[in-house]
Amino acid sequence: MSRRVTARHFNRVVKEDARFEVELAEHLRENYNATRLGELYDRFTQGSSDFDHMMRRAIFRALARSMGHGVQVGRAVTFRHLETFEIGNGVFIGDQACLQGRHDGCCKIGDSTWIGPQSFLDARALTLEDCVGWGPGAKVLGSEHTGEPENEPVMATDLEIKPVRVGRGADIGVNAVLLPGVTVGEGAIIGAGAVVTRDIPAHAVAAGVPAKILRKRGAGNPADQRRL
Repeated sequence: MSRRVTARHFNRVVKEDARFEVELAEHLRENYNATRLGELYDRFTQGSSDFDHMMRRAIFRALARSMGHGVQVGRAVTFRHLETFEIGNGVFIGDQACLQGRHDGCCKIGDSTWIGPQSFLDARALTLEDCVGWGPGAKVLGSEHTGEPENEPVMATDLEIKPVRVGRGADIGVNAVLLPGVTVGEGAIIGAGAVVTRDIPAHAVAAGVPAKILRKRGAGNPADQRRL
């Protein structure tokens, strides 16, 4: 029998991080380069204690372009070019998520966004607005090889980077894939395992491979469920 419970993440009150923790991050930023911070991060990546969580958060703050309060960084989260990330308040990053930035790129993660375990973000030109739900194992690609000239191996051809944007309050289902250049509108729902190859408008419900729009939210439906 199904039951309904209150969503915890999006209803929690985000408190400011302790002053000493913010000052620790500032100290690390001033005295450690990115390589040394990465080595320090490795010492705390697998731990579950409050201290491990605090140190992961402090190192993220030291490395990121900007970071808000109340960010939760799970175990074994990996990253590249975190200096290009702007992370909002109350963001959750689940265990084994992979955040792959680019040295000349930009990734913006809005307030209260939830990124599930084992997610992959090809965050070269990525925007996740406030209150986005990103299901476990979901992936986004921000670039693709041109494949030209055709006599060259595809992997040797130029990369074309295309911005990806997910609007406020949208929900990306478990193991869904967003391809380069797409926009998912505010409040849209992307079904589990869907492959999004084109823009999805605000408040639409889409699923399938490739993803197709099934309906609009609230259009006579008693509930829009994640398990599409």
